[in-house]
Amino acid sequence: QVQLVESGGGLVQPVGSLRLSCTASGISFSCTAMGWYRQAPGKERELVAAISSGGSRNYQESVKGRFTISRDNVKNTVYLQMNSLKPEDTAVYYCSVRSYYWGQGTQVTVSS
Repeated sequence: QVQLVESGGGLVQPVGSLRLSCTASGISFSCTAMGWYRQAPGKERELVAAISSGGSRNYQESVKGRFTISRDNVKNTVYLQMNSLKPEDTAVYYCSVRSYYWGQGTQVTVSS
């Protein structure tokens, strides 16, 4: 049984920062590519950042230079450090393995 549990969302002001965490179980974490997706109301779910088992990273163009994805294979945890947040970053953020298994989501709201 694959389980992904996200945490770290909340309400922040523009240009503020948050760090999201996702702890996985039921998978061979160190061998698995992980990703962060987000979905805003009325919009499609979109990939924000992904990290391969080897540590290769990919980012959506709109978050490059602001967000950083990382992983800790000892803790079976993937992180998303979000800096310089903008109101348009407001969404529910989901942790995913291979775009197939999903966490419950954590709300990120950027507002003044």
